[in-house]
Amino acid sequence: MSSSALRARPHTIAAFDRIGEENAFAVLARATALASEGRDIINLGIGQPDFSTPAHIVEAAVKALRDGHHGYTPSVGIQPLREAVAADVHRRLGAEIDPGRLMIVPGGKVTMFAAILIFGEPGAEILYPDPGFPIYRSMIEFTGATPIPVPIREENGFGFTAEEVLGLITPATRLLILNSPANPTGGVTPKAEIDALVAGLAAHPQVAILSDEIYDQFLFDGEEHATLLAYPEIRDRLILLNGWSKTYAMTGWRMGWSLWPDGLFEAARKLAVNAWSCVNAPAQFGALAALTGPQDAVATMVGEFDRRRHLIVEGLNSLPGVSCATPKGAFYAFPNITGTRWNSAKALASALLEDAGVATIGGPDFGIHGEGYIRLSYANSAENIRKALERMGNFLAQGHAA
Repeated sequence: MSSSALRARPHTIAAFDRIGEENAFAVLARATALASEGRDIINLGIGQPDFSTPAHIVEAAVKALRDGHHGYTPSVGIQPLREAVAADVHRRLGAEIDPGRLMIVPGGKVTMFAAILIFGEPGAEILYPDPGFPIYRSMIEFTGATPIPVPIREENGFGFTAEEVLGLITPATRLLILNSPANPTGGVTPKAEIDALVAGLAAHPQVAILSDEIYDQFLFDGEEHATLLAYPEIRDRLILLNGWSKTYAMTGWRMGWSLWPDGLFEAARKLAVNAWSCVNAPAQFGALAALTGPQDAVATMVGEFDRRRHLIVEGLNSLPGVSCATPKGAFYAFPNITGTRWNSAKALASALLEDAGVATIGGPDFGIHGEGYIRLSYANSAENIRKALERMGNFLAQGHAA
């Protein structure tokens, strides 16, 4: 065999050189590795409720297995679950949605993947929040479309402004991604800004909207969720993303749902047939029990997160060189660390893990506007949050610098 043949390798498409990832999982892997070596690691990095899935949900899935629900389901999900989603949305948000335009999907990322794949191609522009969930930009770049960051600024309460979003739209804009309550900042965009944005979008009928509302039940200080479902004038181009992972502590179940307008539903359904066939049957019956059963576990979890929110914000604001705005939603704090000696947020996050035993995520992992911040998840116990804050305080007080 020739030397050139030995050196030959399968050649992947250029898109795979552009695709990114979610660094929270890399941090989780490193934290796990350090813990396996005997290190005491407190993980405030991963965005995952530290609660167990409520027992009645687990039992419903077990019962489904015992009852023989072992086969394929429709690619868009079982009809009772789609109807339950529509009923839940009406109960909570007062919005009427057609179960026939709902898809049950394996997690929230699938809707992002599908929407961006449908609209992303070279020459197209897709707007996304920055700092924001990193998969938005990763998938945009994968398709060859141009990612256009919408700055999410601390001075705006980490919400987007209609003026800034509308100013970024061009004739090449195909899709606008919105997220409120937001990851990683915990920001909640005021309804007045959403009103202004929707009004301005009338001048841009070619722009589809993907509204990521996965944290819609994690709101504090009297905030109410301003869903984009409340605007009938954009329903014909609105894709809505939601699911069970956060609300019902079901991250590992991989259960999400999305609402699609008439003109896009068939495209999304075909992607399901080609990619994942359907969501596993027992998980769908568990999700059905989540929506139709008692909701007290949700209220308990949100109440506990609220208590931890106050704890972590107060603690962060007591650290040298750190300031933290109070998040209004989700379960993340996004403190400003520019007053410390660290000029790289990722370097600080790495040092906190390696030297102080506290896992956090550097702001730049969420976008180009994330520098100067780190993300902490308060989906961990109050005891661990206190210990983590003490470790961070000791570390910063020792004058470590990048």
